[in-house]
Amino acid sequence: MAARWVEWLGDRITSTRTASAELADAEFRVLLEVFAALVGPLRREVRPVWAKATERYGRHAAARGLAAGEVVEEMQYLRELLIRYLAPAIAALRPRQGMALLLRLNRLVDKGVAMAVVGYTDELVKTLIPAADGDAPDRVPDDSDLEVWLHSIRAELETIVAPEYRH
Repeated sequence: MAARWVEWLGDRITSTRTASAELADAEFRVLLEVFAALVGPLRREVRPVWAKATERYGRHAAARGLAAGEVVEEMQYLRELLIRYLAPAIAALRPRQGMALLLRLNRLVDKGVAMAVVGYTDELVKTLIPAADGDAPDRVPDDSDLEVWLHSIRAELETIVAPEYRH
């Protein structure tokens, strides 16, 4: 799914100098890993990780030079991917179960959209306010910052999800 998401986004990822296409792909994979855990038995525990991951995604989108609408559109691609990939499984459920699952998926994506916009806005505001030393903040994060963030989100997710599978 991450590869399809990246394919749909196309030049938005590769046309900026903020992160390599491989790193952007890794970011999408982390978001999908967190989302997958959101629909599992530990969804309540994973919700804060989803909020944190999508907020950071919005920050990175601002650094990539996207407009606010483009951030929302990227998350809408996620919604469409989920619906396309999960449609057969949802259709196989009883109608009431399928509708409940579809509504839950949409609420989770909506929360992700909201947090991505928060992160995006916070990042833009940060670029407008000079630092304490009077220098303008650097708007372009380096790849190592994104790699550290991806590792920390994966580690946080694993501390929640991995104990469930060790029993």
